[in-house]
Amino acid sequence: MVSYALSHRAYVKIFLHAAKHPHRPVNGVLVGSASSSGVVDIQDVIPLLHHWTSLSPMMEIGLDLAKGHAECLGLSLVGYYQACERTDDAALAPVGERVAQQIQNQFNDAIAFVIDGDALGSGEAALIPYLPQPGADAAPWRPPSFDPPAFTPGSQVTLVNPASPSHAVALVRDNRLHDQFGDFDDHLEDVTIDWLSNKACIIPSV
Repeated sequence: MVSYALSHRAYVKIFLHAAKHPHRPVNGVLVGSASSSGVVDIQDVIPLLHHWTSLSPMMEIGLDLAKGHAECLGLSLVGYYQACERTDDAALAPVGERVAQQIQNQFNDAIAFVIDGDALGSGEAALIPYLPQPGADAAPWRPPSFDPPAFTPGSQVTLVNPASPSHAVALVRDNRLHDQFGDFDDHLEDVTIDWLSNKACIIPSV
């Protein structure tokens, strides 16, 4: 049985991306590796876009660059994340399904996360996992019925640091770290923006 462990750095970066563009859809990819024990270690994320509507050429270019960067680090693209424009929308968009499927074609145990806008500032893990469902034509990626539920003790999907959600809230509220965060869209407007690594937002473990 495959399980997923989301690092502190990865969670906080997803949070920063959503916080920087609270009224727009955002998306990015998960970077990590799989262990021989069946754990997918999601070590980092690479943010892509914040005004996408389709699988555009810019999306494809961003994905190729992100994949190359991950491989240079000895890692792989292991999943996808998105936030929707409306906080009450937690559905994986069709373009998200397509990108997640592209990633799964090269990494069989890929996962997708949709940011739960209603829970984003609550201090709880504001992510809804999606996994591919074999034989499901209408909705090939769906939230699985984890028992225990995702991000609870013993679940297949966990945070490496349970304090990551509350720490992310503090980084935005007290430090405004999201103002320093950049995605591929930002990089296209200002090539000095370090969207692949976001070194200005490197998050120490707490």
